[in-house]
This record gives sequence, C-alpha cells and structure tokens, in this order.
Amino acid sequence: MQPEPRSGQGRAVAVFGALGHTGRFVVAALRRHGFAPIAIGRDGAALAASGLETRGVPVRTARVDDPASLDHALAGAAAVINCAGPFLDTAEAVTSAALRARIHYLDVTAEQTSAQTTYVRCHGAARDAGVIVMPAMGFYGGLADLLATAAAADWDHADAIHIGIALDSWQPTRGTRITGQRNTAPRQVISDGKLSPLVGSQTSWDFAGPFGRQEVTELPFSEVPLMARHLRVMELRTYLNHAPLRDLRDATTPLPTAADDSGRSMQTFLLDVIARKGSQTRRAMAQGRDIYAITAPLIVEAVRRILDGEARGSGALAPGEAFDAKSYLQALAPEPLTIVITGE
Repeated sequence: MQPEPRSGQGRAVAVFGALGHTGRFVVAALRRHGFAPIAIGRDGAALAASGLETRGVPVRTARVDDPASLDHALAGAAAVINCAGPFLDTAEAVTSAALRARIHYLDVTAEQTSAQTTYVRCHGAARDAGVIVMPAMGFYGGLADLLATAAAADWDHADAIHIGIALDSWQPTRGTRITGQRNTAPRQVISDGKLSPLVGSQTSWDFAGPFGRQEVTELPFSEVPLMARHLRVMELRTYLNHAPLRDLRDATTPLPTAADDSGRSMQTFLLDVIARKGSQTRRAMAQGRDIYAITAPLIVEAVRRILDGEARGSGALAPGEAFDAKSYLQALAPEPLTIVITGE
C-alpha cells in the first residue's frame, strides 16, 4: 500500500473559479489533504450562497479585469489554483496577480495556446521571483506528461510518443462547452522534432479492457506544449475515441451527474501512452473514473510537492520537468486511479 500524501499543514491555497465543477472538487481535495482553501469567484452572491463560509472556507470576490480585486483575493495564500476557464481569458490576469504576490500558480487548462502562452510570458518572471508557474496540471495535459515521462524514464530521447484516450462517455460542463467555442486556435502536434500544425487522421487503438479496440480521431490537447518543454521526442500524437466526441457534438448531452457523495460521475477513462525508441517500446496507462474529479488530486499533489520544496527549479515548468514522475504517480494510488507502466 502506498503512503497517504503528507498533510497540507493548514497552508492557505487560493482557488480561482472555486464554484465551478472542477473547482468544487479541488476545494474538497485541498481540505481533505489538510490545506486551508480560499474560495475565489466572480459572483459574490453565489459565493455567499454556497455555504462554504459556514464550513470554514473563506470566500473572496475577484474579477480578471480588476487587478486590485485579484491582489486582495490572493493575500495570505501560498499558491493559487486557477480552475476558471476559458483560460485564454483568465490565465494572464491570474498569473500576473500570482507573480505580483510572489506565489505559485497552477491551472487545469486543456487549451494548447493558453499553456504555451503562459510558458512564454511567465517563465523568466517566475524564475526571478523564485516561484513555479505550472499550466495544465490536470487530466488533459499533466497526467499524460507524467505518464510519458515515466515511460521514457532514462531515455535521452524518444522516436515517438503516441497517446490514446478512451472515455466511455463525456457529459461536458458548461465551462467545457464555452471553452470549446472560445478555443479556435489551430492545434499542434510534434513532427520531426518540432511543433507543427495538426493535419489530423483517424485510426484504431487497442486499449486494455473494458474498452478494447476503438476507432479514434487525432485530437491533441495541452500535453503537447508540456512535453515539448522537456522531452526530446521526434513525433507526438494524441488520439481520442469517438464516443465522447459524439457526446460533445450533441447539444442535448446533459451536465455531469453525480453518482456518489463526492460528486464523482460514473464516467470511466483510460489514458494510454506508448513510447518508442528504436526497437524498444514502453507503455504507461492510467485508468479511473471521472476526468473532472481526477484533476483535483492531480493538482493538489503538485501543490503539496511545490510547497514542500520537492519540485526541481523555478519558472514556468511542466510537471514531468518539475517532479519525479514515477513517485508522483505512485502517490496518487489512494485515489480511484490505476497506474500501470510496462516495458521498462
């Protein structure tokens, strides 16, 4: 059995977008691990009606177009987690406020452009301030980066990293739909060792059970700019099976439905990473329930490691660059998540 993550020791961590679907999971995970979350939102009335204050969680109102309100909201926090998408609209303002406060910043964006822009804009300032800025520390982005880093392990480069994502369904949040409408930038892959525009293709993927063989469409997310920062890979491709795409395209697909007291839905996922170098092949897989819910323990573990001084360096970093990937994934074992790494 893996040890429980160390306590947050009452350290204050601000959550911007705390009343959103993912934000609620993050606030709950912070409390469960001994942190003191500060709930930040744009709607003061909704925050007051949320009942968070009666449960000991302070609430503060802030808007991305009001820097002073952000500065006030982040006062006393050791880090801020941004859960409010579209991140193309929120990341710049919240990272700027975090850098002014000289505190760590993390977000859960799946948007390639947002993650890449954060790296370019914030790396030098974060390094000078001695803090870490970490975009895309969620199911899309961070989890794939950690799995790929663990699979590549001691390799100096990889000829190819292919990522297969299988979801049995996708009940998108309102935020997911708004982000999809806002995120119109061309997607990128890595081809011939450099970032290149997505051409797109369809193929099939042999997933482990219960998914099995699935038809998939090439659809890269924020894992691409993350891996491009620290992994030498000639080709990086990401594929998603068709069931969640049908749900996303259907305007009548309902919002996520809670299946237990934690709010976790019955959605199941499998994230499969295959790395190749010459004749060697390695595989790393993560399997569990609810892509929104699993983002919470992923990002809270990042906060814990950063605040405990276990991260490597400062600046705008990818998770596989900042942390030991294998120990990080092992630390998630108490969560409803199965990790398998083969071919080492």
